[in-house]
Amino acid sequence: MDAAVTSDRFAPAACARLVVKIGSSLLVDGEGAVRRQWLASVVADIAARRAAGQEIVVVSSGAIALGARRLRLEKGGRASLEDAQAAAAVGQVALSAVWEALLSDAGLTMAQVLLTLGDLEDRRRYLNVAATLDRLLALGAVPVLNENDTVATSEIRFGDNDRLAARAGQAAGAQGVILLSDVDGLYTANPAKDPGARRVPEVKTLTPEIIAMADGGSGSGLGSGGMAAKLAAARIAASAGIHLAIADGRVPSPLARFAEGGHGTVFVAGDGARAKKAWLAGRLTVQGTLTIDAGAVAALARGKSLLAAGVTVVSGRFQRGDVVALAGPDGVIGRGLAGYDADDAAAIKGLRNDVQAAALGYAPRAAMVHADHLVLL
Repeated sequence: MDAAVTSDRFAPAACARLVVKIGSSLLVDGEGAVRRQWLASVVADIAARRAAGQEIVVVSSGAIALGARRLRLEKGGRASLEDAQAAAAVGQVALSAVWEALLSDAGLTMAQVLLTLGDLEDRRRYLNVAATLDRLLALGAVPVLNENDTVATSEIRFGDNDRLAARAGQAAGAQGVILLSDVDGLYTANPAKDPGARRVPEVKTLTPEIIAMADGGSGSGLGSGGMAAKLAAARIAASAGIHLAIADGRVPSPLARFAEGGHGTVFVAGDGARAKKAWLAGRLTVQGTLTIDAGAVAALARGKSLLAAGVTVVSGRFQRGDVVALAGPDGVIGRGLAGYDADDAAAIKGLRNDVQAAALGYAPRAAMVHADHLVLL
């Protein structure tokens, strides 16, 4: 299980567009300063891949850590939401300046893109982000993305850049995502606590056993994610047919080292869903839940639409077209776009089509959630 992983899936020949995520613990040292020499080696890696024809999107953490140093905030700027927002406002300027300078020195043009959760959860805004990234890449720029922590709140934020990287990969139409980390992959247990832990070089399916290996903590204290966030990112990426790798970022020129067969874990994706269904599968928020019976679960597995007759409980406040979770007897099985608002959905739950008109006061639609507008997880 400890053999070096194959990185061919992320090479320019196989991966026309690549998202590279850099965590705070790699970019910022213990004193709150940018590790500029290391970052310059990353930029050299990016320039080499660009010269080979690969388009690169960067997701860069570090704004809060950098701002906390300048504002002399405790706990790396994460003592409170207000501290984090203030630190991000100051640190994002410094972070962008470093990226712009290093990319410019390498003959590349930087583009800054700050995103909130809503920018990728709302379908129209998601498509706008996708169009912007596509145009920037076509113009030869290197988009550098980060969560807009200055305006994000604890209720409406990604909370970690691992999942943001996976969602950005979907929006950018990328074929691969590399998470550069202060760990060199997924281990059977936390290697800091268990000397017998073994690295898993390749994962083809996110089984319950794989999920159980995750440790939610951030070892450096600078970041906000952990292995659990990386596995969540892998699931989002896989839903769109995007391969994802966790690679060791503690070494100089980490992308080149990974390409040469360095340590890591590769999450191999299948074909993925169509664009709209991939967006649904990757969403982190829903407006409500439709609980369905076992018969409806079986019908959805056969590719059928969700009919009102199979719905047992309607919860949440949602409008027609909002994203709702689909929950079977054993838990959430999918997501879809509601065909009715919550009140009308509740009025016809459990009813056959031929009696729905009397409950609604108008002719019923074909389905509670149409097959074209739902995805199973």
